[in-house]
Amino acid sequence: MARINRLSTHEIMEVSRDTFNKLSSQQHIDISAVGKFFDSARFDLSDEEIKDVQLALVLIASAHKLSEKLFDDAKRLLNLCDFLSSYNGNPVQRVVHYFTKALQEKIARETGRECRESRESKPLCPLDLVTKGVDPAFISCCLRVPCIRISQFAAIQAVLDSLASARKVHFVDLTIRSGIHCPVLMQALANRHEKPVEFLKITAFATPQTKQKTEEIGKCLTCLAETLNLPFLFCVAMIPDIKDLEKEMLNITDDEVVAVFSLNVLRHTTSVPDFLKSFSRFLRNLNPCVLAVVESEELGNSLVFIDHFHESLISYGSFYDCIQACIDQGDPNRAVLEVMVGHQIRCTVAAKDEERIYSRQMNIEEWRDYFSGFGMVETEVSMSSFDQATLLQKNFASEKSCLLVRNGKCLVIGWKGTPFFSVSAWKFQ
Repeated sequence: MARINRLSTHEIMEVSRDTFNKLSSQQHIDISAVGKFFDSARFDLSDEEIKDVQLALVLIASAHKLSEKLFDDAKRLLNLCDFLSSYNGNPVQRVVHYFTKALQEKIARETGRECRESRESKPLCPLDLVTKGVDPAFISCCLRVPCIRISQFAAIQAVLDSLASARKVHFVDLTIRSGIHCPVLMQALANRHEKPVEFLKITAFATPQTKQKTEEIGKCLTCLAETLNLPFLFCVAMIPDIKDLEKEMLNITDDEVVAVFSLNVLRHTTSVPDFLKSFSRFLRNLNPCVLAVVESEELGNSLVFIDHFHESLISYGSFYDCIQACIDQGDPNRAVLEVMVGHQIRCTVAAKDEERIYSRQMNIEEWRDYFSGFGMVETEVSMSSFDQATLLQKNFASEKSCLLVRNGKCLVIGWKGTPFFSVSAWKFQ
């Protein structure tokens, strides 16, 4: 009987990695002979899957050649990957396409031949992420990917749990992006019958480049507040750089209860010298009732390039499996999300070794070390957050594939066995 379910992208990458270990003693890799080095019968692979494994093997081989500084060999293998992969092919071909571009960029950087496109693919300024978050196609994708929606929803619920008795609320959003998480907060506060909210203020940070987009988001949220009959004010705090955060920018009154929301922004600041120290000082001056944090749970944390490459390949392979399951392959909106993911791949994989040391992607255990070092205490992400996230999970057809577990006091959300995001809550003692 033919096998019904094909291997996932994650599984293809793991099979390819294991197979490469058998190939590592070979001086030259001939694509036509690759099939001899893995047991396709063991996995009952289809012809397409065999081609996928072969393609991933060539990509892995090119990364190893690059790590050995054999740039000409690496480029030849990447040229083959470039020919066989595609940004609109099957998930394996898509992943290989973006990793190929990243490795080609890394070779250009390390050989002093960095092109203009490479120079312009630096990581985005955290505050400029808002311009990427308001694209209607991107918003459409986010609404259909359960891991993204659940992480945002759980973080907002953590904020609401800390505001149970607050009458005047000041919600400080470090990067409001599309603002699709704000209606959840507003509707919950508007529907609160016990100790009803007298006033909600949302302050979003913006740069001169993002001011107009941020103000447009504010207008939409103001219209929603009128519909909900919720007393509301939207403020834009202009700031040239995220390291320049100051309490005085927020116009906080003594009767306001402050909550701070950080959605996938802190990971972009690890390369900013002393940022976390200044951010901690900013928070201490604010003394918020809660700092709710959504951050990527990165597998690619190794400082050794080839280990970092393998970790990233497995992690992003899982993310593309998630995209494949949740968004039709021919959906034009999907390309927008994948281009953004491809940018992340290039920013992490193509980075020079010294850049990766100072701009590391971190997991929840490392964030715990950072926050506790600055005198912050992790608080429990409540059962109500977990229960609400579970209910939201059931709204997706792919609910059984979505990972939702506790890690100490925080929640971890991902796809099958691969974590993507952590949701944690913090405050000062």
